[in-house]
Amino acid sequence: MQREDLDEILGNLLDNACTWAASTIRLAGNQSNEVLTLTVDDDGPGLPPELRAAVLERGVRADEAAPGSGLGLAIVRDLAELYGGSIALEESPQRGLRARLTLPVS
Repeated sequence: MQREDLDEILGNLLDNACTWAASTIRLAGNQSNEVLTLTVDDDGPGLPPELRAAVLERGVRADEAAPGSGLGLAIVRDLAELYGGSIALEESPQRGLRARLTLPVS
């Protein structure tokens, strides 16, 4: 992966977490076999399951009153897919949102 693309992915994920976190953000990484998994957890309000796929689309925002363009998570999805990976949004153990990025290790 090109450094600029990883910067873009992590920047968008961390910016999103900073926007919504009440007080805590956790970044973790794990490599197992041929897959690298990065998770970003926050302790914010979370996101209802029915909106999780939608906010990965360009221009879709969960809260129109919050700042942002609705492009960050779509860019993360596009870049992850470009490198053969994926992004999933889940409930965080901290009760907020977890973004789970998986990428193949070459």
